[in-house]
Amino acid sequence: MAQPCISTASSRAAGSFVDQFKARVALLALFVGSMWAVFLLSVSTPFLHLNRHGVVPHTLDGLQGILFAPWLHAGLLHITANTGGLLVLGWLTMWPRIANFWQATVGAMLGAGLCAWLLGAPYSVHIGASGVVFGYVGYLVARGFYTHSLLSILVALFVASSYGLSLLFGLLPIYPGVSWQSHLGGAIGGIIAARLSRQTLRHLA
Repeated sequence: MAQPCISTASSRAAGSFVDQFKARVALLALFVGSMWAVFLLSVSTPFLHLNRHGVVPHTLDGLQGILFAPWLHAGLLHITANTGGLLVLGWLTMWPRIANFWQATVGAMLGAGLCAWLLGAPYSVHIGASGVVFGYVGYLVARGFYTHSLLSILVALFVASSYGLSLLFGLLPIYPGVSWQSHLGGAIGGIIAARLSRQTLRHLA
């Protein structure tokens, strides 16, 4: 008589996991897909000059870029380079809760945008989602440090080994036209987001 109860419980658990999996796939597809949609709109309607809505340092109007810059890209190579990191790292931030994805994303966007606005060169425009990618790296590595859970530590080691060199060079002002300010700010924002949510992360770990 007990076997049907076990089977039912297992089925519910499996169904819940599938539902959670689908929700995460849908969210990530919508998030990254929206960036591609804006890019295609920008390419097809160049007269709109959408990229001017990026972060413009030291200007009041330039603060709008904190919200808009991650959806704006300079070209196909630019958005393609960011897509892989957004998908892989964004997926990792979604576990154990989808809320962790939003924490990491908001922290990365605020950090990247503010740092670009404060440290960027006058009259420059900072666009692209690379600051968010660096924010995910900072968040995932910091999460392993704060939670001390085996899974989070393994994820942190994977991220550090896979993106370590890119992270290091991306934070340095050595590539012309690359917003190292956004990268630095995004990484800092991700680390701060992980720190602010460390009690919740430890509870769920």
